[in-house]
Amino acid sequence: MLRLDKEQGVRSSDDRADDMVWIPGGTFRMGSDRHYPEEAPSHRAAVDGFWIDRTPVTNRQFKQFVMATGHVTTAEVPPDPKDYPGALPHMLYAGSLVFIRPRSTFDLCDWSQWWSFMEGADWRHPYGPRTNINVLDNHPVVHVSFADALAYAKWVGKDLPREAEWEFAARGGLDGAEFAWGDEFTPGGVHMANTWQGDFPRHNHNEDGYEHTSPVTAFPPNGYGLHDMIGNVWEWTCDWWSQKHEADAPKACCIPLNPRGGPEAASLDPCQPNIRIPRKVLKGGSHLCAPNYCRRYRPAARHAEAVDTSTSHVSFRCVIRPTAANERSG
Repeated sequence: MLRLDKEQGVRSSDDRADDMVWIPGGTFRMGSDRHYPEEAPSHRAAVDGFWIDRTPVTNRQFKQFVMATGHVTTAEVPPDPKDYPGALPHMLYAGSLVFIRPRSTFDLCDWSQWWSFMEGADWRHPYGPRTNINVLDNHPVVHVSFADALAYAKWVGKDLPREAEWEFAARGGLDGAEFAWGDEFTPGGVHMANTWQGDFPRHNHNEDGYEHTSPVTAFPPNGYGLHDMIGNVWEWTCDWWSQKHEADAPKACCIPLNPRGGPEAASLDPCQPNIRIPRKVLKGGSHLCAPNYCRRYRPAARHAEAVDTSTSHVSFRCVIRPTAANERSG
């Protein structure tokens, strides 16, 4: 039974709901007209109050979920050939996308130079089958698809955030600021998030102390007390992707997937018309975002991700909306 308390957040006899922050409702300037085209137009948006996880879901938390439910992630299941017309059968194996720093690069538009679909890579083996998470309990879980994230959220009695909720929370009360902590990227020379320093994808100077993911509380929280809203890992939201912010954009939240039609149809990848896998909005940027590539370590930034995809730099956090929580506890 959940007990709601706007002063203390959500509490439960189960500690899965303990570490959340209450975000008061309000209006804010969502998006940006100064960066990537998909962030425009900047517009006023409103959200109701909600609770949100203080950090991304960690390996420790996800491990508890898997042990309790037996959940098998998307990365651990070989793809169905019917979903990937034209794919060679020997390439349809269980695995996930892993970042591998290349020795050389020719075109920053060709992500295949540094992303490898690696057999045996999954949340337990984040950098390939010979790696593990033995010392990464407090790092964000990665290699989780949208379905994996949603399954965890439902198990803990929560949901995934809407894009507007996520961005409002990430801003930490600083409406219109460039970053989650203000307008200067490294105030006083201090790194406020886990990002890439150097020439992506070959040279990372690791000035922030991390080559890959970092512990979820390694960097200072924003004004709402939330960690890792920027950098470290991208985070799933439950909004369907649209090419830009539109009042009538198809943004139904966490409804069943139906690749053959419905509001999600507009989110299909136009570059792959034969593979009808809808896409959701990712927020927050990751440790691979750099000044010369993917400068998306900002609250306004957004990115499209196919719902069947998992990678070594995508995770999630959960929310509870008071109406839904009251229905569960009533």
